[in-house]
Amino acid sequence: MIHSFRSVVLGSIAAALLLFNVVATQSNMSDGYISGIVESQNGGEAGVWVIAETDELDTKFAKIVVTDDDGRFVLPELPDATYDVWVRGYGLVDSEKVHLSPNRDGVLLEAVVAPTPAAAAEYYPGNYWYSLIEPPPKSDFPGTGPNGNGISERYLSQAAWVDNMKQGCQLCHQLGNKATRVLERRDDFDSAVAAWDHRVQTGQRGNQMSGFMNRFGRQRALEMFADWTERIAAGELPPAPPRPLGLERNVVVTLWDWGEETSFIHDEIVTDKRNPHLNGYGPVYGVSSGHGTITAVDPVANTATEFTIPVRPAPESMPTRFPQSQVHPSYYWGDQIHWGVDPNERSDPHNPMMDHKGRVWMTSAVRQFENPEWCGEGASNPYSQYFPMKRSSRHASYYDPAEQDFALVHTCYGTHHLQFAEDDEDTLWFSGDVNVIGWLNTRMYDETGDEIVSQGWCPTVLDTNGDGTITKPWNEPGDERPDATRDTRISGFGYGIIASPVDHAVWITRTGPFPGRLIRLERGNNPPATCKAEVFEPPSIENPNVDPMQTGFAPRGVDVDRDGVIWAALSGSSHMASFDRRKCRITSGPEATGQHCPEGWTLYPVPGPQMKGVTDPGSADFHYYSWVDQYNTLGLGENIPIANGSTSDSLLALDPKTGDWVILRVPYPMAFYSRGLDGRIDDPTAGWKGRGLWANYGSNYIWHTEGGKGTKSKAVRFQLRPDPLAR
Repeated sequence: MIHSFRSVVLGSIAAALLLFNVVATQSNMSDGYISGIVESQNGGEAGVWVIAETDELDTKFAKIVVTDDDGRFVLPELPDATYDVWVRGYGLVDSEKVHLSPNRDGVLLEAVVAPTPAAAAEYYPGNYWYSLIEPPPKSDFPGTGPNGNGISERYLSQAAWVDNMKQGCQLCHQLGNKATRVLERRDDFDSAVAAWDHRVQTGQRGNQMSGFMNRFGRQRALEMFADWTERIAAGELPPAPPRPLGLERNVVVTLWDWGEETSFIHDEIVTDKRNPHLNGYGPVYGVSSGHGTITAVDPVANTATEFTIPVRPAPESMPTRFPQSQVHPSYYWGDQIHWGVDPNERSDPHNPMMDHKGRVWMTSAVRQFENPEWCGEGASNPYSQYFPMKRSSRHASYYDPAEQDFALVHTCYGTHHLQFAEDDEDTLWFSGDVNVIGWLNTRMYDETGDEIVSQGWCPTVLDTNGDGTITKPWNEPGDERPDATRDTRISGFGYGIIASPVDHAVWITRTGPFPGRLIRLERGNNPPATCKAEVFEPPSIENPNVDPMQTGFAPRGVDVDRDGVIWAALSGSSHMASFDRRKCRITSGPEATGQHCPEGWTLYPVPGPQMKGVTDPGSADFHYYSWVDQYNTLGLGENIPIANGSTSDSLLALDPKTGDWVILRVPYPMAFYSRGLDGRIDDPTAGWKGRGLWANYGSNYIWHTEGGKGTKSKAVRFQLRPDPLAR
């Protein structure tokens, strides 16, 4: 029996998507430009941004460049339109907007020096403002609970508390931007603590925010946030960030609006990670979580569209992930509910990836969460017999631009992120399940349409008895007295995922328990019986055998370079970390339970200020994900790891050979909060114009972005010129 679902996109949606069916073979990018110089009362202003924006195209469009050492600039690749052009920079306030059209040389833009430090600080990234927050001191840990110091007993160290500040409070949006550092309706409450207590219970995600306060120890956490905003209201200012230097002045940023003013566009994709030449000059695709839609931008025609991802069998039967009631109305939207309201939008996509055929694969819900019988006990499926699965949340789907249709694939395991392997089966690996790592043989699925025989999964079981194989029965998670003669199954939410191009093992990140974990899975030659897992934790501050200043925590995003070295942004301690398994003395056996291979890790602190009172690793920045530029899609070289500077309005590119960073800043609109990124080579013969990185504004609350309500999410391209004046 064939188990598949295909839905042809009809009517007006098909017409809207027609332009996305043809991938451009050569660039039709505009070649207009505006050039000139930026001067203030101090002379030429170096390392400041010149911003050009227009709403005369089908979608709002903006271009941003940086001035050279003498204050000169060139805005390249401008479509024919009238632009508002102005200057923004650290130490300045925004200049008056002037109206200009291409092609113009010799334009003089007058920069405005900030009249006060406070005026200048209004343009600083969120992480600089967030650096003013003061976590409880190290001496207060471990926590002693509500009858002691108010800190939950679960927190053994200040680092673990900071981890919750990052992976709890910053998962959905920036902290430190104006929308968060200014406390709304402060005068309606007796204290800032009471105002914060109300604030974290507002809107559709209020229950989630409030839950994280409880996890800290509610009163102690509310006091910390209240103290932060009260000091800012009283005039405390953060340190000043440096202006762009060196290669950072060669960066060109282009932005296109997409989605709606309430869209939560989680991630984007432009090409196949294994072949960055695919889809050259073609559409950029994003997925809008909660709304169940795909968004798309044509960067040549400067147009945007959006269409709905189907579910099966009936939309009304699909559960919604988001609560339909609010403890307190939103300060922005009142009682309006924006996510998961329409049953037709309950696919709730999370992450897209493109395959070698140009199809956009997604993790999305395709049916009810309770699994069919063929996933569970008693089924003939060998994976169900080995480890039955009762429930899965998101599943898998793809959109085929060439055919204008969808395929929906029910998976027995939950899905979250997805990545293709470099193997003959075009294996698609999935994170997102607590107990197993799952995969889909997409070549088999294409040939048969059978979702049952095309998928597999394995639980993560460690060879703790050291005999080289995994055998049942094994110790289960939480066993108080594990049997040393048995292997041991470990669990935890699988977040990031990547398959190694060297040995085809797959790696996932588990963000908890503290300090987080990398899990490596080998399938062997007869899965699931031959599957075997390994676990590796970053050197932990709670491990007395390692140098405290060489510790890190909270791997989230994970990627691999062409040599098989794993790279992970440590979102809690603010490092880019490499892990080289080849350096480990041991990888399995009774000692190999996480903290056994500090020698495999190399930690690179990211730029940016520390939180107030935090002396161990743990800056104020937060990194939602990370990516490795394996093929030099930007122009910095091959195998360059890049972290999402989700709280610092940036992407952060590391040169592993020197430890130097290049900050790819997006200064407008402020609160650029990216979750994922990828890179594409549109034309290898076109120099810098034929290459670029892509990301998007991925905040749950896009109205936190500069401009407030009415501001839309944006697809963002980063290019690196040979110099700041290249056209």
